[in-house]
Amino acid sequence: MTQTPDVSGGGIPDATAPGTASDGTPVELVAAGELAGVPDEFQRLWTPHRMAYIQAGREPMEQNCPFCAAPGKTDEDGLIVARGRSAYVLLNLFPYNSGHLLVCPYRHIATYDQATPEEVAEIGDLTQQGMRVLRAVSRCDGFNLGMNQGAIAGAGVDGHLHQHIVPRWASDANFFPIIAKTKALPQLLGDVRRTVADAWAAGAGAA
Repeated sequence: MTQTPDVSGGGIPDATAPGTASDGTPVELVAAGELAGVPDEFQRLWTPHRMAYIQAGREPMEQNCPFCAAPGKTDEDGLIVARGRSAYVLLNLFPYNSGHLLVCPYRHIATYDQATPEEVAEIGDLTQQGMRVLRAVSRCDGFNLGMNQGAIAGAGVDGHLHQHIVPRWASDANFFPIIAKTKALPQLLGDVRRTVADAWAAGAGAA
């Protein structure tokens, strides 16, 4: 019989011995083999912090544009690192790498050809500044820059134009995302936002 660890941290008791939850509530421990489910070859990486995204589902993304909503929030809540006149910069909520930035116009436009000359110029300027800031704070070795235009081209939010700035390091490529469909990120979004925003404000993005 497979024994279940004591949740109170006291080692591995008998499989049916009572345990104590972190709040002091008694719990009955049951052998894993007696529970519902079929064992398989997959490992489980528990990420409870992502429940906010799962519970939100697709509905908020489709009905309320996140890139229109972000500027109305505090920088911390909106994950914003810099604000310009016609465009701003924020962290990607679903980053490929730590420090993955998005440059968005304030106006709700879908494609690059709809942007005004002023918006195009500022998106370009903020992209350059973002690269300099990320290079200063993270010592990255390169970048992936790009825009996915339309859902068919892979845009997650296809209604609002956004430029990706993805920092890359010589050692960031491995088999984890390919085999496990999982990306390991060493820093929390709030910590990354604070570091990048502070460096930006200090002039690290200046030419």
